Amino acid sequence: MKTLTPLHLHIVLYQPEIPANTGNIGRLCLGSGATLHLIKPLRFLLDDRSLKRAGLDYWRDLDVKVHDDISEIYQSFPPERIFLCTTKTDRVYSDLQYRAHDVLVFGPESRGLPESLLKQHPEQCITIPMTDSIRSLNLANSVGIILYEAIRQFRSYL
Repeated sequence: MKTLTPLHLHIVLYQPEIPANTGNIGRLCLGSGATLHLIKPLRFLLDDRSLKRAGLDYWRDLDVKVHDDISEIYQSFPPERIFLCTTKTDRVYSDLQYRAHDVLVFGPESRGLPESLLKQHPEQCITIPMTDSIRSLNLANSVGIILYEAIRQFRSYL
């Protein structure tokens, strides 16, 4: 098995609702060396059984940070390297050139990121192309797609 040099990316889940998705995303983050940031309110407890089941026994090793508000992310990272993942843009995620320490923000499963946030930062919005047959992809799948595109790009420059 080839090992991965971590990019130290940051995955932000804004008000996540489904513990199993968060557990799966936590596992993706640990496997890729990314930090997981959770923005309150969370719709579950961090000791939720389904969160731990999806994250397996890896959850205790995960670098996870809980924030009261999205503004904490904008105060901690360069705004131009914070990317908002949404279905409400035409800018495709694979057209970006990712860098170490980039921040990828994903909205809650039922409603996505707030329209007000997207309108404040339209140049930072990215999307995954899909047919009109569905409104969106599963959150954990979306994180995996974009996270590993960043890793693919990074590895091709080594």
